Amino acid sequence: MNTPLPCKMSLHSDGHVHTKYCHHASGEMESYVLSAIAAGLKEIVFLEHMEAGVHYFETTWLTEDDFDIYFTEGKQLQGKYRDKIRISLGVEVGYSPTHKKELLERLEKRKWDRIGVSYHFMPLPEKKHHLNLVSRKEKNIFAIEAMGCEQILNNYFSTLTEAVEVLPGTVLCHLDAALRFQPGIEIDKHYLGQIRKLLQAVKRKDMALEINTSGFPIRNVPFPAPFIIREALELKIPLLPGSDAHKPEDVGRNFDLLQNYLKNIDV
Repeated sequence: MNTPLPCKMSLHSDGHVHTKYCHHASGEMESYVLSAIAAGLKEIVFLEHMEAGVHYFETTWLTEDDFDIYFTEGKQLQGKYRDKIRISLGVEVGYSPTHKKELLERLEKRKWDRIGVSYHFMPLPEKKHHLNLVSRKEKNIFAIEAMGCEQILNNYFSTLTEAVEVLPGTVLCHLDAALRFQPGIEIDKHYLGQIRKLLQAVKRKDMALEINTSGFPIRNVPFPAPFIIREALELKIPLLPGSDAHKPEDVGRNFDLLQNYLKNIDV
């Protein structure tokens, strides 16, 4: 058993919230703000999806027109609720190695309060469409099984490391959420070497690591796993909480579980 490491993290801010603008969440931006106020939060960070070059059977990200609307509405809400809560307008960038120039150009166009880095869609070999690595849909689960989970996870961690090195990110999102709905799959210390390389890149870029509470209902612990959080603490990487809310009532979900959970990261 390792010696517990001190873990200080403010739970007054939900740093990862989506809305109807991402096309797979529900609820108006204002509803999320009101939910955050009701939960006693001091800040809510909208982190809407940006993708480039993805060929998928549904759209789960914002277009540039969507981002225009998102910023217009977000700034109105900032003014309306400035005495009650801080409203931050950010982006969750899904990395695409073949479209990094486009992503960088799009990020440069706007002033973001937070830039989250993630990797959701992996191109399938010799096919014209992408595999959604965080989907619960059966067609994705079967495709992952056919391709081989270890091969996919090796690609996932190496590509995510490249994403951290290339993008101007401020926080790495749900580090080990890939294949989260795949039966029998656990991202364990078998991948520790790749995870350490990834965290070292996070440290070099002065980024934070997100502790994503959407993991609790899926596997009874947050994303990432305890051994990964401990590695981040060893490197003195800051931790930021996020609910990954996709409906207003999810804002700040399971933050109460984090209070005790993070006191003794000792595995």
